[in-house]
Amino acid sequence: MDIDLSSGDSAFRDEVRCFLKDNLTAAIRDGSARTPSVFTEPDIGQAWNDVLYRKGWLGYQWPVEYGGTGWSPVQRYIFEKECAMAGAPNLTVLGLKLVAPVIWTFGTEEQKRFYLPRILSGEDYWCQGFSEPGAGSDLAALQCRAVRDGDRYILNGSKIWTTHAHHANRMFCLVRTDPGAKKQAGISFLLVDMELPGISVRPILTIAGDHEVNQVFLENVNVPAEDRVGQEGEGWTIAKFLLENERGGSCHAPKLGYDLDRLEEVARHESDGQGGVMAGDAGWKRKMAGARLRVQALEMIELKIVSELAKGRKPGPQTSLTKLLASNLRQEIDLLAVDLHGYAGLQLNSERPLYGPDAPPPVHSHDAQLATPRYLNSRAWTIFGGTNEVQSGIIARSVLGL
Repeated sequence: MDIDLSSGDSAFRDEVRCFLKDNLTAAIRDGSARTPSVFTEPDIGQAWNDVLYRKGWLGYQWPVEYGGTGWSPVQRYIFEKECAMAGAPNLTVLGLKLVAPVIWTFGTEEQKRFYLPRILSGEDYWCQGFSEPGAGSDLAALQCRAVRDGDRYILNGSKIWTTHAHHANRMFCLVRTDPGAKKQAGISFLLVDMELPGISVRPILTIAGDHEVNQVFLENVNVPAEDRVGQEGEGWTIAKFLLENERGGSCHAPKLGYDLDRLEEVARHESDGQGGVMAGDAGWKRKMAGARLRVQALEMIELKIVSELAKGRKPGPQTSLTKLLASNLRQEIDLLAVDLHGYAGLQLNSERPLYGPDAPPPVHSHDAQLATPRYLNSRAWTIFGGTNEVQSGIIARSVLGL
């Protein structure tokens, strides 16, 4: 694998850097930096989406015919890496990276024409209706029913841990259309208007104090049959396709490296309680060096996946490996931040957001204020997108042949 950039890719990297320098505002960067969650709040995330949309770069992973850039896998990775190193917020992944590929791969021409432009423009903001009480890691056990009645489905059930459902006007949803079939075979994939009668959203506050997730209740919700994606009973196949996109082809390592850089910078000024600074503490340096090596190893795996994609191959089970490693590293680095700030790193404000003029004042520093809420929020990394146990099982079967 050749990891050196071509002259064309180097020029592209320089173009991206110039664009970020000129267009990534301090307000957007600051809002992103002070958000504990992996999901950026819409006022920050949508503002950045709008900047990229005007440039024509928002659908950088999309096919050209649907508004994409036509970038190569290497260029896409360069773009994500430069955004991470510049402190840009995460994009609205649920619409742009999860449901959009489902629609252009499995959807009808009418669905493509209607939904894809609205995702790019920001007119539609999506949430994901997969997990249910009793059907999280065992997603095939879901019980939300969709009964066909003429040209519509009538939905009854609930979804849980639904990220940003309180902001969303659309939900892509797995439902059981054939309760008599094998668990996986009786599931279908629907696109649901969140403003339909019978839908209610109940907030769930996380241990970090964030209102990020919700429970969504569906009571006799009438969904047009034309909003089913794929054939009835094809939902499990579509879900596996979506989850592979969620887990793999991502650029985790540069963001993790950016956060390590930030910790190193703060450590140069943070007292070690013994007259020195944390940057000079041998134990601290050893922990940081270990984390840095693991991040670099993850980046090599990600680059290997990019190399496979550039050759037209699918990433395969390596996506589970990157998800597993990135989740563990995310939690490790967030714990290092708590350690770095000592007692000041234990503060946990109940107010949100932690950016902007109405943010609560921090104890000691804004970095210290973020340490515990970010650490607590990142507990979810080893759960969402497939738990560590699920990923380990996939690796054992697909890679090790166990």
